[in-house]
Amino acid sequence: MKTDNRQKLLLVLTIVAATLLVGDKLVYSPLVRLWQSRQQEIRKLRLQVKEGSALVRREQVVRGRWDEMRTNTLPNNPSQAQEKVLKAFEDWARESGVTLNGITPQWKSDTDEYQTLVCRVNAMGTLWMLSRFIFDIEKGPLGLKLESVEINSTDNTGQQLALGLQVSGLVLASQQP
Repeated sequence: MKTDNRQKLLLVLTIVAATLLVGDKLVYSPLVRLWQSRQQEIRKLRLQVKEGSALVRREQVVRGRWDEMRTNTLPNNPSQAQEKVLKAFEDWARESGVTLNGITPQWKSDTDEYQTLVCRVNAMGTLWMLSRFIFDIEKGPLGLKLESVEINSTDNTGQQLALGLQVSGLVLASQQP
């Protein structure tokens, strides 16, 4: 080959290589990244549509559960709510056989949409009595949530136990008193 032809060939190959490199960096790679990000977004949107469709299919169940939860909230009147909770604790204590040492109610109002009645309950009894008391609170008709549970022994044998509970109940502002 002549030197002149070789230089032309090398020049053409260099231009082709440079064009391919620039095309890869400026066109192909950005398009691949864009395509992959769009595929990921499509997967995410399909998952959201699937979850939304499942929620629409379960609408009656969700609405029924929400209505049940709303009916189990405390009355909108603070004195009625407090009275109802105190009576419920006395009933559960009588049924389980525990001795109530004290109930300290406290109202918390973080928003205009709801209030929370937080009660500190102290009780004494055997392990069986205390577990029955806690079970009654959890399964009772009032929508109460056990925030914390503390159990301590009050004698050397561990037969008598002291229970400290923090329980909260919800009052929705939208409910009629």
